[in-house]
Amino acid sequence: MFSDVLGALRRSEGVDAIAVVTDDVVAESIARGDGVAVLADGAEAGQSHATEIGIAYAADHGFERVLLVPGDTPLINPVEIEELLERCARDGLGVGIVPDRHGTGTNALVIAPPGSFAPSFGPDSLERHLAHARESGIVHRVEAVPSLALDIDTPADLHALWTVVDGQRRGAQRTRGTLAQFDRSGIRAALTVEA
Repeated sequence: MFSDVLGALRRSEGVDAIAVVTDDVVAESIARGDGVAVLADGAEAGQSHATEIGIAYAADHGFERVLLVPGDTPLINPVEIEELLERCARDGLGVGIVPDRHGTGTNALVIAPPGSFAPSFGPDSLERHLAHARESGIVHRVEAVPSLALDIDTPADLHALWTVVDGQRRGAQRTRGTLAQFDRSGIRAALTVEA
């Protein structure tokens, strides 16, 4: 999944640079192989903490905005990312909040300028992000981005991903290959029973 996310971000014309915050040696190896900046997450204190590291990197390097995307959204579409970034810039948003498929979590944030908004990911993060933006007086909007709606947190999410991948012939090629291996090993049949 992570490789598919990186590939989509690299193909998105609106993304000037990519930094990956991780302490995982495999993720680090994949990212470095793609010429991506790797930022150490020695604390491993969760997604919100990791995004703070990425935000600080963006601010320190003079970027006007930052896009925060998790590594478990393999259906990400580069064109939809470009459109998201264009809408947020055109409409002067300080924060663009991309919800998950359940409408309760957050699967991406666009923050301009970096450091002007503190992310708070985790269960029910959509409402926390909206409340924080309102309280801070930051111009914000919920941004529907279909290819970012599905992240993988539960077996039901994996089952939903499998269904989407089965229904389309393109995209998420590395994830598609992994799912095919899982299918051959019987994991899908076991997951379907539990989902």
